[in-house]
Amino acid sequence: MPIDANQAVSAEPRSAEITWDHKDVQLYHLGLGAGTPATDPDELRYTLESRLHVLPSFATVAGAGMGMMGGLAAPGIDVDLAAVLHGGQRIALHRPIPVSGRAVTTARVAAVYDKGKAAVLVLRSEAADADGPLWTTDAELFVRGEGGFGGERGPSHRLPPPERAPDLTAERHVREDQALLYRLSGDWNPLHADPEFAKLAGFDRPILHGLCTYGMTLKAVTDTLLGGDVTRVRSYRTRFAGVAYPGETLRIRMWDLPGRVQAVVTAADRDDAPVLADTLVETV
Repeated sequence: MPIDANQAVSAEPRSAEITWDHKDVQLYHLGLGAGTPATDPDELRYTLESRLHVLPSFATVAGAGMGMMGGLAAPGIDVDLAAVLHGGQRIALHRPIPVSGRAVTTARVAAVYDKGKAAVLVLRSEAADADGPLWTTDAELFVRGEGGFGGERGPSHRLPPPERAPDLTAERHVREDQALLYRLSGDWNPLHADPEFAKLAGFDRPILHGLCTYGMTLKAVTDTLLGGDVTRVRSYRTRFAGVAYPGETLRIRMWDLPGRVQAVVTAADRDDAPVLADTLVETV
């Protein structure tokens, strides 16, 4: 079997050193659509090095996302990347991410679940610098065709929205070139750039990175309900429920609750087709 669950979970973690500076942070923010309007003081917090702060979802691309790749390289994991789907993502912040830094990431397979027709890998990456822990990320990857091995099914993270109207609805346009810019932060999958490759994968055109939508949503929550204060984010999780395309508009419905913000993201141009579900930002 390509996945040996026991071997994968018990394997020694893989460590790597990563570095980043203000240019990496600015490029990531621009890939999320930051900088419109270019002279808006609220946008300059994401684009101008003298005012820069770091959106917490930058943790998913710091070091070009080497934490996730380290998990996929673990012993017991031998899968066809064409069968892998990014099912969900979570980050937990231990303190604000500095504008520039050097850290060691430690990646491991935290769990392997049996969903019947697919296996789910939970790839955990922890980053720490000289001052201590920075962040922990969990990526849930579905591997089609690798279930049915008799393992635990795993927990369910379904989070239905409150049964009332959202406190705020924001719309964010995805630029036509946004996937091309976002991929410069480290995700070079041609699914997001090459029309022919996208057709082979079953899409009529390249799709937006799920983690780009993830970052755009956190930026929208931060800019509106958190007063632009990135340090208020403690953790952030979502489930990738569908795809978004460059050129579309994301509709982000938000519920402002004690200590947290729930959100649902849909494609406004496709009759509110699901994009992100079970989305929760825990705050301080």
